Amino acid sequence: MLVLGIESSCDETAVALYDQRRGLVGHILHSQVAVHAKYGGVVPELASRDHIRKVIPLIGELLEDTDTKLSDLDGIAYTAGPGLLGALMVGAGFGRTLAWALGVPALAVHHMEAHLLAPLMDPARRPPLPFVALLVSGGHTQLVQVDAVGAYTLLGESLDDAAGEAFDKAAKMLGLGYPGGPAVAEAAQSGDPGRFSFPRPMTNRPGLDFSFSGLKTFTLNTIRQLEPLAEQDICDVARAFEDAVVDTLFIKCRRAVEQTGIPHLVMAGGVAANQVLRASLAERLEAQTYYPPPALCTDNGAMVAYAGLCRLQAGESAPLSIDTRARWPLTELTPP
Repeated sequence: MLVLGIESSCDETAVALYDQRRGLVGHILHSQVAVHAKYGGVVPELASRDHIRKVIPLIGELLEDTDTKLSDLDGIAYTAGPGLLGALMVGAGFGRTLAWALGVPALAVHHMEAHLLAPLMDPARRPPLPFVALLVSGGHTQLVQVDAVGAYTLLGESLDDAAGEAFDKAAKMLGLGYPGGPAVAEAAQSGDPGRFSFPRPMTNRPGLDFSFSGLKTFTLNTIRQLEPLAEQDICDVARAFEDAVVDTLFIKCRRAVEQTGIPHLVMAGGVAANQVLRASLAERLEAQTYYPPPALCTDNGAMVAYAGLCRLQAGESAPLSIDTRARWPLTELTPP
């Protein structure tokens, strides 16, 4: 089965082909970072318009690069939520219409399930079930127990800002630009780890929930005390902030592994590309860790195509109506 995946939940237009036998056939991603950078964050209307401009040319390019015809497709998967409604409607509307025109089944994919299943695309290093998943991105920070595809138990989640969102806000305070995660990580490399000690929020109480708003406020207060900032001040604050987020995520992951007794941890989402976080988990966590390749940590079409394939193979398909959801709890999903 050859599945076309379309991702348009936020500020990246991405398409991919995933084949049941051959694996990932090809994928292309168009980032809108240049469009939104001057605003310091994603502008929903601009994101939707850019998706409209890019989705058809990208699919044409993908088909040409992989020597694939539309008639070769056996199914089409598209992100239906959670995300920005206008952006979701572009990919979902085009994907569902194309599937109808070709007479092939369509699948409305949950964005976070796609992230969660992304590490399963690598047959050489596929995590065994069950596993604990840390989903950490700009919009979500969640710990989930995964017993099977569609069988998810929420262990903990952010009560306010997601980790990726906190990175973006810290970068904006420091004048490092957008997107914030890579910018903070780069500045932190030159930072003095001993100059500042930032709090590790909600680690001194039981449970697996997260909160990053207090850390954001602490960062802002530190910056105000230092103003005007020297270059080294920026690097030192970035280092302290990154260390605090990484330690918080590690502590919660260790706690989740201990509570569930499951020695396998999957990490996915944009923040999963952070090399300091990867190194911390690999060195300190008494569990086997699994990640998608860095290129497949951020939003991408490959994860959507694969998640769609998993459900299409089981006979699941989307109705002709197009239903997108800005908010869509992962625990509402059921096994195919």
